[in-house]
Amino acid sequence: MSEKVTPYKESGLGKKEQVRQMFDNISEDYDGLNRVISFGTDIKWRKRIVSFLKEKSPKTILDIATGTGDLAIALAPTGAEKIIGLDLSPGMLEVGKEKVSRKKLQDTIEMVVGDSENLPFEDNSFDAVTVAFGVRNFENLEKGLEEIRRVLKKGGNLVILETSVPTKTPFKQGYRIYTKYILPLIGKIFSKDRSAYSYLCESASVFPHGQAFNNILAKIGFIGIENKPQTLGVASIYVATK
Repeated sequence: MSEKVTPYKESGLGKKEQVRQMFDNISEDYDGLNRVISFGTDIKWRKRIVSFLKEKSPKTILDIATGTGDLAIALAPTGAEKIIGLDLSPGMLEVGKEKVSRKKLQDTIEMVVGDSENLPFEDNSFDAVTVAFGVRNFENLEKGLEEIRRVLKKGGNLVILETSVPTKTPFKQGYRIYTKYILPLIGKIFSKDRSAYSYLCESASVFPHGQAFNNILAKIGFIGIENKPQTLGVASIYVATK
């Protein structure tokens, strides 16, 4: 599935290295472009994750594929004593570290380079794990989810925000036109990595969503699984428990 949509096929690199390079290349543009291509709704989606976890009062949170730290920073109001933002891309993390410093959250949030499929943490380390727009970039989806389950404490919460595809007319047709033609064009105009936003669109279109993704979470051993479509189904929030 993943090999169909890697943007650097000619390089001979594996998906993991391709994704790392891609996000390093677009790190400076990433936040601004995210606001533009989602019309700012990505902020609202993250707030819903924060609201959910605030009720759980986690002391420790791991934010995987943290990128520039948008979700890690947004999670500070949950009252967590420690939030670790992990990402494969040093370029994205450098932008994130600057944002954390500006908000004076460096005592709470730590940004670390790491591989989601080989997490550098002991078993049962975190009360909650979050992933925003990152699981579709895992080279091995099930291995990454197994690692998440390993580092979660028993009873801990997993919350995933990921793109999905609307199923109802006319939103399905509108989404297809926007992601196939308009979004890549925006990326070409404003980003120095012209293939990146084509990849992001294509990877979203082939990634399992809704019940298909619920089934994968259940296979890994998560319980209490729910998926909550957002904004006409263009994204989904998945919650699950270890």
